[in-house]
Amino acid sequence: MKDLAQWNEGDWIAAFAAVGLFAVLAIGGLISVRKREEVAGHPRGLFVLFYAEMWERFSFYGMRALLVLYLTKHWLFDDGKASLVYGAYGALVYITPVLGGVIADRWLGQRKAVLFGGVLLALGHLLMAVEGTGGQGDPAINVFWAALAFIIVGSGFLKANISVIVGQLYQLTDVRRDAAYTIFYMGVNVGAALGTILVGYLGETIGWAYGFGLAGIGMICGLIIFIVGRPALRGRGEAPAPLAAAREWMLYAVGLGAVALAWALIQYQSLIQTLLMISGVAMLLYTLFEAFKLPKVARERIFAILFLIALQPLFWGLFEQAGGSLNLYTDKYVDRAGVPTSLFQSINPIYIVLLAPLFAWLWQTLGRKGLEPSAPAKFGLALLQVGLSFLVFVWGADSVGRAALTPVIFVFLIYLLQTTGELCLSPVGLSAMNRLAPLHLASFIMGAWFYMAAVGNFVAGKIGEATGGASGEMSKDLTLAIYSRIGWVTIGVGVAVLLVSPVVRRWMHLETLTDRASPADAAAVCKGREEQLETAAIPSRS
Repeated sequence: MKDLAQWNEGDWIAAFAAVGLFAVLAIGGLISVRKREEVAGHPRGLFVLFYAEMWERFSFYGMRALLVLYLTKHWLFDDGKASLVYGAYGALVYITPVLGGVIADRWLGQRKAVLFGGVLLALGHLLMAVEGTGGQGDPAINVFWAALAFIIVGSGFLKANISVIVGQLYQLTDVRRDAAYTIFYMGVNVGAALGTILVGYLGETIGWAYGFGLAGIGMICGLIIFIVGRPALRGRGEAPAPLAAAREWMLYAVGLGAVALAWALIQYQSLIQTLLMISGVAMLLYTLFEAFKLPKVARERIFAILFLIALQPLFWGLFEQAGGSLNLYTDKYVDRAGVPTSLFQSINPIYIVLLAPLFAWLWQTLGRKGLEPSAPAKFGLALLQVGLSFLVFVWGADSVGRAALTPVIFVFLIYLLQTTGELCLSPVGLSAMNRLAPLHLASFIMGAWFYMAAVGNFVAGKIGEATGGASGEMSKDLTLAIYSRIGWVTIGVGVAVLLVSPVVRRWMHLETLTDRASPADAAAVCKGREEQLETAAIPSRS
């Protein structure tokens, strides 16, 4: 261990993160021993999900911060190819929730789907610790592709379904729902911040295997919390009907088959673009088919969902430059003062932790006064902010001259604007999907939400590939030119969304939104008999 006198900024940041991790664990311990069913005005189950998801994000985002650096420095991919692999991986991570959502909706239930996904994720993160000797000719690279495949499919079973369980803890008209998703989102980002710092620090300063190994340990911790905390979920997320053991094991076999498919796809990124186009059209047609079987109000809610989902690729295409081209730019062209590159990936989740309570309070306060912006308007604001973030970054780089290193303050500023944009879109979108979707399509719609984020991740990969130019090596001038162009385009789209948001707000029909009367009614809906629910609906609370 280094002498304290020799510690640099990165060492101190990692030490503070370790202390923060122990503090978070202590708070979780206090919550776990409480006997009350509510904590801070919310069901105790929310905090079980908070901590389970925190550890899952600890492992996932810790690995994400290292991935593009690992690709370029260990496996020796060029910058453009590494960004494309990163984008393809991100796309597959967000496609697989469609599979996990359908299996959970129809047969397995959300709780078992989350548990299965967690096991796959733990295996994937532990396989990432197998380094080999490096270079694309090393046979160990096949273990690396397998590790990514396990993480991709594990995320698919866990990601959409744990969000659905959060929504099931509340009635549809409960005014605490948006605040609950924001609290849950804080759990995501506490884990992301601590994981990025600790996993990234170990990976870059001690060895890749140490960083990825810690990510695997984090995922195992998340699994343990989810299993032990099951009583606090109060029966939410169970299978819609009794499931025979043979059928259950067959579903797990389907999941393992998906791992094999993901192993092949991640190595051939050009196939993913075709897959995205075909599956996207199929999902749209299926959603419209289901929508036109519904009454007018429910059908228009589906149209509102489709509008919101359609904005995902643009937002995440820009936002996900963080782990790809912006990560490489920071490594090459930013004055980092000796701080490991991967640690800058923690800025966004730290901002989320700091700002999420403010946004939760803001939405609740404005909601009580009747002044809260609609979900479509929030999406428009999100696009304006993410577009502006790139223009500010380009201006900052130009302010000192292209020949000089970009001041690190502009890395903090680009992440600040992206974070405020994210808080206007991601937790709000999660809440809207869960609130507006018919019960029998709940996990499918949540999967579709993540699917369009998958498209955004692939778009991010293509943008990142473009910053490598013809040679594959990143160029500062070309990267800043691309950043300027995408910034202006996104601001234009954001203005257009704000203009049409009142129409989309009417499609949501929030004034007629009702709660379901009982779990039995919900089960009936899951079987497609929504008419049984119509006479048992509870009037919406004002």
